[in-house]
Amino acid sequence: MGNSGTGMRWTFLVAAALAVSACAETEFLVHSAKRVGSVFEAPQEPTYKIGEPYQIQGTWYYPTEDYEYDESGIASWYGTQFHGRRTANGETYDMNALTAAHRTLPLPSYVRITNLENGRSLILKVNDRGPFAKGRIIDISRRGAQLLGFHDVGTARVRVQIMADQSRAIASRLKSKTQLAEAGTPITVERLPKPDVKTEALAPPPGSASTPVVRPASAPQPVAALPDKKTATKRNDNEVLTDKVTQTPVRKTSLYVQAGAFTQFENANRVRAKLSPLGPVTVKQVLVGGKDFYRVRVGPLPSVGDADRTLEAVGRAGYPDARIVVD
Repeated sequence: MGNSGTGMRWTFLVAAALAVSACAETEFLVHSAKRVGSVFEAPQEPTYKIGEPYQIQGTWYYPTEDYEYDESGIASWYGTQFHGRRTANGETYDMNALTAAHRTLPLPSYVRITNLENGRSLILKVNDRGPFAKGRIIDISRRGAQLLGFHDVGTARVRVQIMADQSRAIASRLKSKTQLAEAGTPITVERLPKPDVKTEALAPPPGSASTPVVRPASAPQPVAALPDKKTATKRNDNEVLTDKVTQTPVRKTSLYVQAGAFTQFENANRVRAKLSPLGPVTVKQVLVGGKDFYRVRVGPLPSVGDADRTLEAVGRAGYPDARIVVD
């Protein structure tokens, strides 16, 4: 009886030890997985993406192919926190590359960003979605922010213009690649196999006066290797994206919060009266697409911080689609 009890206790202790060991091993694997997941992921080939409308923090965004996009506003930058993560179109975010995040432009596409405060201008590739802070129109990689001269400050007044020809070209190439993949990947080889050709001198036929000249068979010319799509995409990026910064003239700009644009002056005037406690409010008539609009803006505002606070106040007043503009 005593031996039996001792044996049962030993069995229990061994089982408990194994269970603890298993738990420790499981915990180790979980922590290992977290560490592996945080390692910089291997670069991926980009895919072309526009995407469906989506909502972030109550605001709807509508991605579209807009090859006339030209907007001025506030830019920010992002770096270490997202370095190595996947972007919205499947690439790996590299904070040292010349890339940017935009809420609605096609992925990828190319944009020229001009820092309106110092005149520096640079081309970047949009390959991610964001920023989702309402007061920003684009998020730039750390390297881009360094070259444009606002890395230390954090934000800048910028103009963002899509590079239409370059953006159409990369869209066409990636769309074609996707169509080929959907139809079935074709088999490609770097060169055709070279046949084993042998020559042999034959005796002249009867009655022949001379020995015929035997000409060696010409070897087939090698077929040029098809460009690797990853290499082709990288080469295209290198042709468009460089560290070369263009210096443009600097002009004075002002910051405003635009509450909205209205087709009826009476509506715009009511909004102006409602927002007047926040500061100077103007109503300006503009012609857009052959149609008159009345823009209601609060400002000018002295700084980005003031613009952010005013934007929040305008939103609370009942205008959630308000935005910061640079003019």
